[in-house]
Amino acid sequence: MSETAPEDDTDDVRRAALILALRQRGIRDPRLMRVLETVPRERFVAPEYRALAYADQALPIACGQTISQPVVVALMTERLDLQPRHSVLEVGTGSGYHAAILSRLAGRVVTVERFRGLARSAGERLKELGFDNVEVRLADGTFGDPARAPFDRIVVTAAVPELPPALLAQLLPGGVLVAPVGPAEGPQRLIRFERTPEGLTQRDVMAVRFVPLLPGVAAVL
Repeated sequence: MSETAPEDDTDDVRRAALILALRQRGIRDPRLMRVLETVPRERFVAPEYRALAYADQALPIACGQTISQPVVVALMTERLDLQPRHSVLEVGTGSGYHAAILSRLAGRVVTVERFRGLARSAGERLKELGFDNVEVRLADGTFGDPARAPFDRIVVTAAVPELPPALLAQLLPGGVLVAPVGPAEGPQRLIRFERTPEGLTQRDVMAVRFVPLLPGVAAVL
């Protein structure tokens, strides 16, 4: 009989505690909860933060960015109402963790990142872990990905002062877009937009704090 490494046992305990905390915060989707239980968040954080991988808090990653608080990832994903047939655009790849969650709930995920180093490392990590339906693109997120549009769902993981028109143009009728909206220094609100026959509707979800969505592609990193 093989023995489980002590650090794996610790990850299991911390993961179980996080799942319980997410349920207490109102996350109910059983498919999403199963995915949150199985995607190894510790593989998406820097080694020095491994002990905090399953803490319900945001953590620093390279290029001055962050991996979002698990409850925020869960709420954003739940509000997308993902189905296996859906094509999803994620704006702001970061470490690739949110893309990994999305990939287990949707048919195809395109994720765009402005930092070359983050795009490269996230792509390698996702491939290594078997998230084969995710395509990582180095691009200006404010323009989305017109070549691969349209999308059933769009999620923006950086704050925008207002919804970029290019992203809305890439959203299919009946599609849902979730984004933090507000100035870089706050206050910001997580908003769920839906493209209906009557026009664009929006629903406020919660107060959040995200790094701003910056235009362009970073020249270095």
